[in-house]
Amino acid sequence: MSDPTPSSAQTISYPASDARASRGALERADPHVVVLFGATGDLARRKLLPGLAHLAASELAPAIRVVGTSLEEMSDEEFREFARTAVEEFGSHRLTPEQWDAFDDHLVYVPQSAGPGPLAAAVASAEEHLGPNALRLHYLSVPPKAAIAVIKMLREADLVDRSRVVMEKPFGTDLASAIALNDQVHETFDERQVFRIDHFLGKEAAQNILAFRFANGLFEPIWNRNFIDHIQIDIPETLGLDQRANFYEATGAYKDMVVTHLFQVMAFVAMEPPTALEPRAISEEKNKVFRSLLPIEPQHVVRGQFAGYTALDGVPRDSDTETFIALKCGLDNWRWAGVPFYLRTGKKMAEGARIISIAFKEAPRSMFPAHSGVGNAGPDHLTFDLADESKVSLSFYGKRPGPGMRLEKLSMQFSTQETERAGDVLEAYERLILDAMRGDHTLFTTAEGIESLWERSAPLLENPPEVKSYPPGTWGPNAIHQLIAPHAWRLPFERVWREK
Repeated sequence: MSDPTPSSAQTISYPASDARASRGALERADPHVVVLFGATGDLARRKLLPGLAHLAASELAPAIRVVGTSLEEMSDEEFREFARTAVEEFGSHRLTPEQWDAFDDHLVYVPQSAGPGPLAAAVASAEEHLGPNALRLHYLSVPPKAAIAVIKMLREADLVDRSRVVMEKPFGTDLASAIALNDQVHETFDERQVFRIDHFLGKEAAQNILAFRFANGLFEPIWNRNFIDHIQIDIPETLGLDQRANFYEATGAYKDMVVTHLFQVMAFVAMEPPTALEPRAISEEKNKVFRSLLPIEPQHVVRGQFAGYTALDGVPRDSDTETFIALKCGLDNWRWAGVPFYLRTGKKMAEGARIISIAFKEAPRSMFPAHSGVGNAGPDHLTFDLADESKVSLSFYGKRPGPGMRLEKLSMQFSTQETERAGDVLEAYERLILDAMRGDHTLFTTAEGIESLWERSAPLLENPPEVKSYPPGTWGPNAIHQLIAPHAWRLPFERVWREK
């Protein structure tokens, strides 16, 4: 494993709020200068700038000033207009003119070509306005291959002290590259300063898994191999790749989605109860899940590629990169031994969804008369929808009204939109940025965790099965049904969510 201690001789001081965050406190964080690398990119336009604008206008975040930097040559005024357009087009919360004017005044831009000196000067100027307690949050919204160059610039600009750094996925492409990347990052930043972001874990429904499991006596006693038959984590996407094909060609669905997203969600589902709901305890339980993950064997994997992928710009005509992947994996520990986990994700599929489905073992049917309907609709399921409108559903058999013993599948459902606090839901990136400001690692991945996942991915990466073509707008190659047999994929659903 990588040594999380910086090898450089410099002394790094840490914000006092790290200690508070470790106790799960929710008090207001210290003022922050957010240095946004890749400030004119697609992620910044769609998520980060609208999210920062909403946080700045809310009472949740501290005082914020944003220093944007990217490859484009822009003035402060041009960057502010870029940000205003992004907030108007993609923001989920409408800002008043007064709120926008206040945020607009706190935006400056430094072209990356200007070098570390002007960047340091812009940060120093922002800190003067925020006061002596101001901290720094460096958000690296850049391709992975550019991350080390950005960290080098931060070191040369003397912006490492009193700072934290948020890094986007994928974090490496295999075990060797992940270890090398961690080692390079740790030359400048201590592990406590590094936040490897996974926006799936910032969603309300993902955190609701912890609440459901550990706050309710109904679920935790049955959350094991004795009562659960199998688990599905299914994240199909209808979107294609547009201008991302060149980037995607070097990663594929497994590296882009499974290691960085689906396995992280799986850890929330499978982890043991932590000693406390605090970052260190939760991270350790997640890492135990990753250490217990059995190697990903090629015979338990279906790789697919949507028809037409090789015609995209930047994609070789003989590309073997998967745009779809489904796999069966298992955990070698007491709680989950013998329980299969089925994971699926892909581009240009029939529907876009983010579903976790817990299938319980079926009850004996001997007491029910023939043709009663019991068992016809499969096992009972507890389903979490990770969409922005968090939903949970529990399906079960119940008697159909009328004479005789006829059973049918019923469900109880919950949605955050049905509560009085629906307006309090934060978008995933907003929550994670706020957590990083507080120094809260609960929803972020550690160096040990990511290296464990790459280590267990080695059999698949070294000997990937051949990709199978699938038509856009479908659920993937037909081989997925043999992979999950004798079970069946929950998507498409046999029923729809109840709307308020």
